Amino acid sequence: MKLPVVHLPDIQANQPDIAITLTRVGVTDVKKLVEVARKDKRPIVLVSTFDIFVDLPSDRKGANLSRNFEAIDEVLEEMIASPVYEIEDLCSEVAKRLIDRHEYALIAEVRMKSEYILKRETPATKLNCQEVVNIFAEAKAIRGKTLTIRKLVGAEVLGITACPCAQEIMVDKARKELKKLGVESDVVKKFLNNVPMPTHNQRGRGIISIETHDSHFVSLEKIINIIENSMSSQMFELLKRADEAMIVERAHKNPKFVEDCVRTMAQKIVNQFPELPDDSVIVVKQINEESIHRHNAFAERKSTLGELRQEINNIG
Repeated sequence: MKLPVVHLPDIQANQPDIAITLTRVGVTDVKKLVEVARKDKRPIVLVSTFDIFVDLPSDRKGANLSRNFEAIDEVLEEMIASPVYEIEDLCSEVAKRLIDRHEYALIAEVRMKSEYILKRETPATKLNCQEVVNIFAEAKAIRGKTLTIRKLVGAEVLGITACPCAQEIMVDKARKELKKLGVESDVVKKFLNNVPMPTHNQRGRGIISIETHDSHFVSLEKIINIIENSMSSQMFELLKRADEAMIVERAHKNPKFVEDCVRTMAQKIVNQFPELPDDSVIVVKQINEESIHRHNAFAERKSTLGELRQEINNIG
């Protein structure tokens, strides 16, 4: 005997008691295993966390949240047959599926964050090591006459900064002490040029995000390299004595304020992403965890790439 089909009521479609629009409704901290393809290399496997949202109109009591899980699982399954090469493209595809499934929504948003393992080589002994950086991506699908997609990709990288202010104080002290000992001025100058003076250090966290249209490609590797090379020195998990000496010397020969790091990253973005359109949105942050203060130092620049290009090109 064929059982009758039972149609369950769609409670979410009811009129809410308080009829106001909600900006975001969805799920957060959804853990998924993501496999990102690479040309001529083994794929990268990421344990990723997703936040998935749609807006909710004032005439609906709730959103159909199971559709969020359906959209992301469907895209991850399809990646096996047709691989995705960029994490922001994965978010973009999920956002498109969300708009299709949530017919009442005008905006769908997907956020993703993961830890990414990099292969690095120590500076002096050339030992192979692994470093961890935090990567993230976002996508927003906006319903209109045509579907508009904006996507974002970024990274947070640890490094070292050395304080220029304290170092200058120590340079002045060394110069005076050497002169007291009768060392000639030209020798003092050569010594101070060759041997960097001590200063206090910070563990720096550089963060870059770039938001652009769905059709444009942004190299995550390039973003990571820009951050790594905008502080006083890179940081390594594995260091032998020769590496440690080189890192300390490198950092103290390249002292930087938190503001210097942000300005360096901004300039490198302009130089290394000439193909991106002017309406791309750039956010650059630096957080230095102070060693002699209880507080942290912070600097940020947010602008369109066009504004940043114009400002940097007008320097000098």
